[in-house]
Amino acid sequence: MPIRLSVFIAASLDGFIATRDGGLDWLEAAARPDEDYGYEAFLAGIDALAMGRGTYDHIAALDPLPFGDRPVFVFTHGPVAARPGVTFWAEDPRSAVATWQALGLGHVYVDGGSLIGQFLAEGLIDDMVITTAPVLLGDGIPLFPPTGVGSSWRLEAVESWPSGMMSRRYARA
Repeated sequence: MPIRLSVFIAASLDGFIATRDGGLDWLEAAARPDEDYGYEAFLAGIDALAMGRGTYDHIAALDPLPFGDRPVFVFTHGPVAARPGVTFWAEDPRSAVATWQALGLGHVYVDGGSLIGQFLAEGLIDDMVITTAPVLLGDGIPLFPPTGVGSSWRLEAVESWPSGMMSRRYARA
């Protein structure tokens, strides 16, 4: 059975996922505690998480990590303190997919702008949920860094919330 790779990410109206220094205060300020944005339902359907080092650093202080017993794979080239349930590695996307398939994983959540870009460049992402916050940052870390590779996507659903947040679900066309 083929593995499914999904993205679930938020961005500002002008297409940034974080401030230049990696800050997410703008997103936390825009979100409402009574609005889930579909994240819990999404998380319930995944077997493992893959994230870049910057994304991991943002959540590293959480104990426990908010993913239940799902394994977490952090893509990094730098040293990191060992942590149960977290694999730190410097795999390329295709090698990672082969390992996940060998482990019997069926659905992996890919998170972090740079890492998402690497998987997109290899044509490995199957679907994406992109939630847009009603905020203009003016500058920051782009949702999709340039990869030199284009692709087509089919819009499958749109949902909005009273906070002004809006999610779009896309599948690879």
